[in-house]
Amino acid sequence: MQKLIMAVTGDETDEETELAPSHMAAATGDMPTYQIRAPTTALPQGVVMAASPGSLHSPQQLAEEATRKRELRLMKNREAAKECRRRKKEYVKCLESRVAVLEVQNKKLIEELETLKDICSPKTD
Repeated sequence: MQKLIMAVTGDETDEETELAPSHMAAATGDMPTYQIRAPTTALPQGVVMAASPGSLHSPQQLAEEATRKRELRLMKNREAAKECRRRKKEYVKCLESRVAVLEVQNKKLIEELETLKDICSPKTD
């Protein structure tokens, strides 16, 4: 015998319903059909089975929830993009500063090299 669990929302309590094959199917040789029987046992008082979250909301509420989630996602994305642009600007400024320092250092080294060449080279007058 197969069992089917049905979730009932509202003021009613959830119940377990059994599906039993119909005796008519065996006599005719057709595919078995199923009849719904009343549950043999009920849940104890105060016990409520949770229904799926989707069944508790109307289509309008679901659309509003989807819109709210989308707006939240877009807002977070804007904030992340803003932070990314700020970090990129900081990184570029750091690189520009480093380039300036290295250019000054390179210029000093070239001048030092020229000075050393002048000192070390034999003078032919």
